Amino acid sequence: HLHAALAAMQAGFEGIVKLGRTPLMDATPLTLGQEFSGYVKQVENAILRVESALPRISELALGGTAVGTGLNAHPEYGERVAEEIARMTGLPFVTAPNKFEALAAHDAQVELSGQLKTVAASLMKIANDVRLLGSGPRAGVAELMLPANEPGSSIMPGKVNPTQSEALTMVCAQVIGNDVAVNVGGATGHFELNVFKPVIVYNTLQSIRLLRAAEVAHHAHVHASTLREAALDLGYVTDAEFDEWVKPEEMTHP
Repeated sequence: HLHAALAAMQAGFEGIVKLGRTPLMDATPLTLGQEFSGYVKQVENAILRVESALPRISELALGGTAVGTGLNAHPEYGERVAEEIARMTGLPFVTAPNKFEALAAHDAQVELSGQLKTVAASLMKIANDVRLLGSGPRAGVAELMLPANEPGSSIMPGKVNPTQSEALTMVCAQVIGNDVAVNVGGATGHFELNVFKPVIVYNTLQSIRLLRAAEVAHHAHVHASTLREAALDLGYVTDAEFDEWVKPEEMTHP
């Protein structure tokens, strides 16, 4: 969805010539569409990076038992369980071809977290560019007009802050930090069993949830819609689920 939204902007901005900037200083001309084409490619690459990690994350260590030898388990246990889990979830889970690696190392999870970190780095770059291009409107770059998602400040009623870009960059900072914890967990497992999977899973899942939530906020920002409309457009929730989960009055107390 983000890729499609940015691609639409790229097409719409092709006829707008602007000054390029390198190290924040004036450079040679390009079109705003060409500038946005870089963002489109970043998101396209981000999708491919995450998808490339999924086959390895789908390998299950079940059946390796204590140290990977399969002691006290039926020889077909790992394969049969993986097939059943794949059937129940509709996801392409398979038994790990090498149970010793699957138990002793969590490189696949570290790889996935690293790809999520790269996604976060790309989104942070895009969000920072957008808010810098929207700075002003009188004393800044002022090449983009950002939608007003909330009223201005109490002493500057007409002021529009890039709150969605700011929120996205904070999400990205957290995802990058999560990846550090995942890397430490992946590197700290000893001998035949890495026992750091809880911290690896916790931080990886948090990164996934944060990036998904950020996608909803960014979609709302790009399309000047509400969070409800964005979440429904993206297909992440139903009307009933949004009403059940998003209750501002319940956010006013612990």
